[in-house]
Order: sequence, then C-alpha cells, then structure tokens
Amino acid sequence: MRAKPVVIGVAGGSGSGKTSVTKAIYDRFQGHSILGLEQDSYYRDQSHLPFEERLLTNYDHPLAFDNDLLIDHIEKLINYIPIEKPVYDYSLHTRSNEVIRVAPKDVIILEGILVLEDERLRDLMDIKLFVDTDADLRIIRRILRDIQERGRSIDSVIDQYINVVRPMHNQFIEPTKRYADVIIPEGGQNYVAIDLMVTKIQTILEQKSFL
Repeated sequence: MRAKPVVIGVAGGSGSGKTSVTKAIYDRFQGHSILGLEQDSYYRDQSHLPFEERLLTNYDHPLAFDNDLLIDHIEKLINYIPIEKPVYDYSLHTRSNEVIRVAPKDVIILEGILVLEDERLRDLMDIKLFVDTDADLRIIRRILRDIQERGRSIDSVIDQYINVVRPMHNQFIEPTKRYADVIIPEGGQNYVAIDLMVTKIQTILEQKSFL
C-alpha cells in the first residue's frame, strides 16, 4: 500500500518570507515527488457580487478563503487523486474560469498567511511552520513588491497596511504561531532552519516508505 503524502504547512505574515522558505525546500527536493499549493489560489469566488463590492474584499481575513474547497483538494491529493486548482483573477477580484490540473505527489507544501488558522487544515499537516519576521522588514518587502510587481503607489500600500494588513495580522495571523511545530525567523535567509526541515522531511519520507 502506498504511503500517505507528507503535508507541510508554511504560514506567516505578508512579506515574512513564506514563499522563499517554500521555494528553498522545494528546490532541495527537485527531482523528487513534490508540489506546492498556495492558499491564495483559494480565495472565494465572488462572481455573484457587483464589481464595486468585490473591491471592498479584505484578503487578509479568514473568511476571504474557501477552506472547504482547499481541504477537499488536499484530502484528494493525500489519496493520490488529481485536482483542478482554481486560478484567482486579481484584476476582477474573483475566481477566473481557468483551472490548473495538479497531479498528486509524495510531498505537499501548503503556503499562505492563514494556513494554520483552520483546525481542519492543521489536522491534515505532518509539519507546521511559521515564518516569523519583524514588522518593519515585512512592510518594506510588501512596499517593494506591490510597487514593482503590481504597479501600486507607496501611499496606497502604506494605507492598506495600516488599515487592513497590520490589524488582520495581529488579530488572526500572529496568534497561529502557537500551532507551529517550528518557528523560522527571517524566512529564506535562515539556512540552518531550512536544512533542519529538509532533513526532517527526508526522515518522514524514509519512514513512510517502510509502512
């Protein structure tokens, strides 16, 4: 009987370095059976709402995510059943008609700001990580990203951070740190922590191969 895939959750605030940690782990297992799943792909479908209402979406709140679909998809992948991952259209603030077919793998990395917030998601994870980075560094990274990659003004980024991102982080994201098995300071630059995670994943995979 084939062993259950290893599911790793990588949480942390916006700009904390979650993606860097995920990529660093992914790169170490290149050539192996591994896939990354982004919680951002599972924002709720808002096609039933007028565009003006969609503009008011708080993407840092737990209710912005369709966790029921995400959980269903992870359960399918755990049972080696392919899924059709949704694609979110940020220009329209709703889910697009496009989907991406994802084949099951032996290692699943689930990355997102609130992947540790839902107990049902946590129960599916073998390893829970929280990337913990100082707020000043996180906002600098967010400003640079949103200006360079999303064409936003510095005023709009700072306004959103003060009024939405920071309070949502304090209320919903930071408290999930207590659920983490491992807290990784400074994200992808913490090579010692990443090495430890790679070793742990390898050990779990080896154990599962003998089940």
